[in-house]
Amino acid sequence: MNEETYRRPAPGRDHPSNDSPGYKSTARRAPSRPAVMLPHSLSEVTGPSLRATRLDSAENDLTRQRMAEPLGERIIVQGRVLDQDGKPVPEALVEIWQCNAAGRYHHPGDQHDAPLDPNFFGGGRARADAEGNYKFITIKPGAYPWKNHHNAWRPAHIHFSLFGPAFATRLITQMYFPNDPLLAYDPIYNSVPEGARARMQAAFDMDSTQPEWALAYRFDIVLRGRDATPMENA
Repeated sequence: MNEETYRRPAPGRDHPSNDSPGYKSTARRAPSRPAVMLPHSLSEVTGPSLRATRLDSAENDLTRQRMAEPLGERIIVQGRVLDQDGKPVPEALVEIWQCNAAGRYHHPGDQHDAPLDPNFFGGGRARADAEGNYKFITIKPGAYPWKNHHNAWRPAHIHFSLFGPAFATRLITQMYFPNDPLLAYDPIYNSVPEGARARMQAAFDMDSTQPEWALAYRFDIVLRGRDATPMENA
């Protein structure tokens, strides 16, 4: 491992601003002073390696984590983790979390008046292979209200968290579904510069769709460069 492994993404035109007025929570969360960049120490460079983390066989299949099948539309979400040159990033640890088909998270803080599904926890992990490929089987999430403004609804989305060799390499983004009409009204999606928003939309993947079983979507994640996927913590 070296300093390049832990290099922070350079600020630019592809990532959302910390202060996005349309997204009301940022008024309280955004820093009012320039960030103080702390140099990485041996704690980051020589800390516990996530490459040794073992995953259970069902962690990437969110439909098989409970006693029975969850309700909703089964989907396949897969893609590749790539660097700025389009080369694969092997062994990246990819995590997802999401609400259920009715638009409710399995979390006590979510009090949305929608049913909880006892067979859907909403979280999974996968390890990218040597070519950067990852794959999840899950349920298509529903839209939900979030009270940011009058009649505010979040479009269907899946949260992604990516780790390199250690926790200091974590990046977070969201995946949206193609041509969702709610995207035009969502302040979080629109906090990303216009030219980069489409990179957060998955592509429908007919070739990977399994007949009479599940539709498939492809979501490639590019970590840096002109085609970088917008990240929440860049």
